[in-house]
Amino acid sequence: MANKKSEQIKEWIIVVMMLVMLSMVTLPLFDVKEDWMRWIYAAAAGITLIVRFTQRYDGNNLRIKRLYRMNIIAAVMFCVSAGLTFYHTGTDSIALLMAGAVLQIYATTVTGRLEAQEQNGKKHKKQNNI
Repeated sequence: MANKKSEQIKEWIIVVMMLVMLSMVTLPLFDVKEDWMRWIYAAAAGITLIVRFTQRYDGNNLRIKRLYRMNIIAAVMFCVSAGLTFYHTGTDSIALLMAGAVLQIYATTVTGRLEAQEQNGKKHKKQNNI
């Protein structure tokens, strides 16, 4: 029970950090350009990476394991994007952010679907064995 609760908390942390990163990227479109914004963006990317490293999949499905690694790669892309905001003034950081976002959307969508199928398969097996 505690494991499920901690995984839900981690997912909520990821959602909040994604919204923080999105807001820090979109604020310059409205002519808000402050130095503290890149620090908040970098902190959100770092927290996302830490949370992704702590998430584990203990099952045997290799595809789900690969999708968990894809989420880690997306978080690394967010961190590299945050680093580019400090040292590069072009749009490379936004390109990396968008690439990481696409990778993350794909991985989390497919992971959720596969984990639900796996849970349904376990429930179906238990019902047939009784």
